[in-house]
Amino acid sequence: MEPKPLQGRGILVTRPREQAAHLARLIESAGGKAHLFPAIEIHDLPPPPALARLGEFDMAVFVSPTAASKILGQISAWPGALRAAAVGAGTRRELERHGVRGVIAPKEGADSEALLEEPELQQVARKRIVIFRGEGGRALLGDTLRERGAQVEYAACYRRSRPEGSNSLKLEAIDALTASSSEGLANLFEMLDPGVLRAMPIFVPHARVADEARARGAKEVVVAGPSDEQMLDALVAYFRSHD
Repeated sequence: MEPKPLQGRGILVTRPREQAAHLARLIESAGGKAHLFPAIEIHDLPPPPALARLGEFDMAVFVSPTAASKILGQISAWPGALRAAAVGAGTRRELERHGVRGVIAPKEGADSEALLEEPELQQVARKRIVIFRGEGGRALLGDTLRERGAQVEYAACYRRSRPEGSNSLKLEAIDALTASSSEGLANLFEMLDPGVLRAMPIFVPHARVADEARARGAKEVVVAGPSDEQMLDALVAYFRSHD
């Protein structure tokens, strides 16, 4: 029987624990060993005030699957006239899983830049838009929508932090690491031996995270794409070429 493409490979999965299971299953179905090591922890926040006025908005933008799950878990029904927008396919799938239809999302890419290219976000003058996100975060999306004439309100529905405490992760068992965000990658370099991390191939979803990895001295960075399936494909292609 031909060995599976990731047989014997240890892959570090650094997503928040709530978001890591699907990628881990894909890695292990390909014969690899998924080592779960969250580089970000997600903490609940009180419901944002905008949630009580959801029907007043023309559009609700969700910046992550976590934002979608937190908000949709707190409402009984999605307002029929409210358009939903998502920064990428993972966030769109989470909204659809909760019954939201007609979600605006980029066909390629999974960040603010990609979403802002969508036609529905080009003509937003006088539209009332709420952006559900983690506490803090990038300002590009809101700033650009305001420049286009929209009335924008941010609504923080969770808080991110770097996990604390010691760990027993054996880096010698890791052949590659996956990082889903610049913040998580920065945390990882503070939590683990940066010299060892720099020597590993680092697989990331898009160019902004790749820039963070290179700025930290990573020798090999692979931009895989935003989906779990694209991440798996990139891992398989890389290790097949290095057998």
